[in-house]
Amino acid sequence: MKLVLVSLGLLAITACSNPFSGGSTTGKLEAMQVDTSQWNSMYAQSKEQALFHRRFKHKDIDSLIQLHKKRGSLQVDQIGKSVEGRAIYELAYGQGNKKVMLWSQMHGDEPTATMALFDLFNFLEGKGDGFDSIRQLLQENLTLHFIPMLNPDGAERFLRRNAQSIDLNRDARANQTVEGALLKKRAKEFQPRYGFNLHDQNIYYNVPGTQNPVTISLLAPAFNEPREINEVREGAMQIIVGMNEILQQYVPNAVAKYDDTYTPRGFGDNFQSWGASTVLIESGGLKGDPEKQQIRKLNFIIILNALIEIAEGSYENYDAKGYEAIPFNASQMHDVMIRGLSFGSDSIPLKSDIALRRGEQTVVGDYFVRGRVEDIGDLPESFGYDEVQAEGLHFQEGKLAPQALPNLAALTPEVAYDLLKKGFIGVQVQNLLPEQQGMLHQLPIQVYANPNFAPTPFVDLGGTANFYLADANGTLKYAILNGYLIDLSKPLAEVGLLKNRIL
Repeated sequence: MKLVLVSLGLLAITACSNPFSGGSTTGKLEAMQVDTSQWNSMYAQSKEQALFHRRFKHKDIDSLIQLHKKRGSLQVDQIGKSVEGRAIYELAYGQGNKKVMLWSQMHGDEPTATMALFDLFNFLEGKGDGFDSIRQLLQENLTLHFIPMLNPDGAERFLRRNAQSIDLNRDARANQTVEGALLKKRAKEFQPRYGFNLHDQNIYYNVPGTQNPVTISLLAPAFNEPREINEVREGAMQIIVGMNEILQQYVPNAVAKYDDTYTPRGFGDNFQSWGASTVLIESGGLKGDPEKQQIRKLNFIIILNALIEIAEGSYENYDAKGYEAIPFNASQMHDVMIRGLSFGSDSIPLKSDIALRRGEQTVVGDYFVRGRVEDIGDLPESFGYDEVQAEGLHFQEGKLAPQALPNLAALTPEVAYDLLKKGFIGVQVQNLLPEQQGMLHQLPIQVYANPNFAPTPFVDLGGTANFYLADANGTLKYAILNGYLIDLSKPLAEVGLLKNRIL
């Protein structure tokens, strides 16, 4: 049976096609407009408010899991412990004969889907909101097993690998880690027919031939070296076609496929070979969403939609050829692209493109960024989240404020921005307290205590990114501040969020 939206916003069971999925009963794929208002409503009432940034810890989800255990709609079991003794949980829902296993954060610095799973837990526990027919459908047709945060030790450090520096997603064959062995053990015991392998990819993938960052990357992993397609893998492809239909309504032309090279050590590839139609979801980048809260919402929607279609069996109506039409990731994105900037020296002038990237550095409970020059040259096929056409502009070295400020309290955002617009890329602050040394700030200027700090003297591959773009009259048009692009004609309110630290 198929699930359909009715005009009053309620859901009813009918034999018509499913506007949530865009499939058809004829097996012919038809493009359909999804009523996103329904998904938005489901998500708004289900979002777990306790998780609101990427760098949450095991203790944060542990407390939430205990709340879900008390509510009783989800069965909660501790199935093991990490190397450092942190609890690993499995949550179960439903009594149907279709078994589905979902696991997240096997890489500690890939938390987006973990947040979405807790949103989904809230939805499954809901009642009387107009969506009970969905819960009934899932409850009666599926048995769901979730393992959120498989790698809590990595999450504690916000690092990819576990406490033993092993990549859990390359441990499906050897089972050298307690966490990897636990996932394999639960898979063999549960024997799922469907699997969801939930990850984050870096934000520098783009849809080939476009400046669009890949917001969600999908994959039906190969189960053997030739990357053959059997019934199991084809099922994963069909599920992905349904996901892509919805994603195009939210992030058009921002979906791609992950590399499908067979990885005998990878869990997705092995789940596929074990008979579970397995979908890899990689959360990528979206401009203006550094904490991936919008991408989290997309995870919630496409996972829930896929579960509905599995419960109905309606995903089988998709033509798997639609999967092949999704392009593979390209890797040509940068944080900032400066096009056609004049720089070099008086004796040897140079006019070229410059690509900048910002790398995250983890500190206790937070992070800061370091901007650097990633590439220099003829880069028309490269793109930036922010771009500037620098025709008629030239590199201008920044200055240091001639007078140090007495303390941090004297450096307000307004003072900092005024200094920046006058050509001062950095300011020294005296009388810093010990706890203020190296602290983070969001001020639109570099703050330093170390007298050795210097602005960027010239553009150099791998070098720092603290300089200006000026016109022929010497008027400063843009500041490049720690890899951020700041349009100096805009008011302070439009500068945006910076993640700097005192140097």
